[in-house]
Amino acid sequence: MSSTTAHNANLKNYILVTLAYWGFTITDGALRLLVLLYFYEIGYSPLQVAFLFLFYEVFGVVTNFFGGWIGSQLGLKVTLYAGIGLQIFALVMLSFLDRNWAQWFAVGYVMVSQAFSGIAKDLTKMSSKSAIRLVVPQDAQSSLFKWVAILTGSKNALKGFGFFLGAALLASIGFVNSLWWMAGGLFVLMFTGLMLPKGMGKIKAKVKFTQLFSKSREINILSAARFFLFGSRDVWFVVGLPVFLRGVLGWSFYQVGSFMALWVIGYGIVQSSAPALIQRFGSGRPPSTSTIRFWTVTLTIVPALIAIALAVGVDPNSAIVGGLMIFGVVFAFNSAVHSYLVLAYTDDDKVALNVGFYYMANSGGRLAGTVLSGLIYQSFGLIGCLWTSAAFVVAAALISLKLPTPKPSKAIAWKAKDGD
Repeated sequence: MSSTTAHNANLKNYILVTLAYWGFTITDGALRLLVLLYFYEIGYSPLQVAFLFLFYEVFGVVTNFFGGWIGSQLGLKVTLYAGIGLQIFALVMLSFLDRNWAQWFAVGYVMVSQAFSGIAKDLTKMSSKSAIRLVVPQDAQSSLFKWVAILTGSKNALKGFGFFLGAALLASIGFVNSLWWMAGGLFVLMFTGLMLPKGMGKIKAKVKFTQLFSKSREINILSAARFFLFGSRDVWFVVGLPVFLRGVLGWSFYQVGSFMALWVIGYGIVQSSAPALIQRFGSGRPPSTSTIRFWTVTLTIVPALIAIALAVGVDPNSAIVGGLMIFGVVFAFNSAVHSYLVLAYTDDDKVALNVGFYYMANSGGRLAGTVLSGLIYQSFGLIGCLWTSAAFVVAAALISLKLPTPKPSKAIAWKAKDGD
């Protein structure tokens, strides 16, 4: 195969993987806001709504644990489109919810549907990010950090758009019709899988169960830091922030949804721009352990300052909007460098296993943050959530001190050429 043909094939595969990820991500964000607004509207408390998403996070942890193994055995194409198929099932299942059911049964039903959605989300996420490591050819590895950041950053921007879409669909065509509309869109997207190569990311050798636990010291340390990093976000984002904005500041549903959407979109834009910004203001070399330590320590300061501002009587609208925008920027740099390092520490034949294990820690952090967000907000308010967030970032920073510098054989130069 000529280099031009190979380049075109890899570009096509990158586009297909990205489109699948984008399509799923829009429905994921829309579904989150649909469920949040709809169940709050019919009388569920904010904490009850938060627990509707509990299985979503629990099964995300399980999926990332086994998903890497499944991807290594069956190929990333299978796990990618299995994830999209499960999301279609979850949407259709949720559409049969009856408001006349007993609340305990309705809650259980929604939690099960969200479990399928959580499995779908993390299968798709693990498969997409692993596939990027394989479709970027060896002679273009200098742009890997750029492509990973674009995929991850655009995902977050589109998830924010999904928040807007969810509110718009709910207002215009209702809850059930919204679910069917999204399921139909994903069903059409499934056909793009016919154009991807078979066996992508598949390992020929059998993988023992014990190998599901990463044996790379670097991946283990990075995964532990990732757990606390994402826990630091969700401990205020999932329950504390929307309940505070709605219950204390009196914001409308659309104002709450719009702020959360804009926060995620801005976070995604910064994450996509991270390679260019680090290159411009840094040394031009690939991100290293010193890079992640700098951004993690910086992030520690932000939630602490917001908590202090609220405690001393600073206008809460200004403190929340301004402070959390800064948090989003710094958090985006942390996440972008994390996403690069996990691939820089990984060999091609272990990419699905290592990325799956790494995102299992990611899901574990989100799970801890989701549960703690409700519990801590109920006892200590948003200020308690912010101090917990700061403590989580301190833990991530301390763990990051043990990260080794990527070996020259694995480190991936990231200074992209113009047009890459």
